[in-house]
Amino acid sequence: MNSVFRKIFIITIFALFSSHLAKAQTEGNFIKVSIGYGSSSSNYEEENPEIIDGTGFFAQGEYIIGVTKWFSVRPYAGVIFTSTSEDPVKNPKDYKVETNAFLLGGKVRLCAPIPWVAPFIEAGVGAAIGSFETYTNQVNEKKSGIVPHIPISLGLALGPKNNIEIGVTFYGNLSGEQGFGAFTAGYTFPID
Repeated sequence: MNSVFRKIFIITIFALFSSHLAKAQTEGNFIKVSIGYGSSSSNYEEENPEIIDGTGFFAQGEYIIGVTKWFSVRPYAGVIFTSTSEDPVKNPKDYKVETNAFLLGGKVRLCAPIPWVAPFIEAGVGAAIGSFETYTNQVNEKKSGIVPHIPISLGLALGPKNNIEIGVTFYGNLSGEQGFGAFTAGYTFPID
């Protein structure tokens, strides 16, 4: 038991004294561009929901203000275009969950300062401007206009400069019967 505590103590000391060498994200200003596989889904409340979702394209740009190596502020703008499958096997009742919107907002990122593979989490607030259609057994909704959302993202910043990213992002729609998100890949480059 004593050796376990000794190993934990040594690992903790090593992590504390070597953490200044890690560069999860650099301080300064950057631009990040992302593209991905977009998806929209109904907020299911029924007992036996059929999984009806829309799939399509997602793109986003971010202006990054790197405050520290582990914290940044990120205003963003992007688009998402999804449509529901017309396949009678995947969608037997002609349900529809579609999103066509321009995304705008701001978020903050917390990033573990680990070289080559740095996990991160992001959260913020924003708005989606566009059309949102949700037709299921329980919901018959078509909205157009401005809809507030909360973006939440998880991912990994990869490479020696952590400038290549893969992740998943979700936009919780605050006033509609659907949520949308994407599986993304991105690249960050400095503008300083």
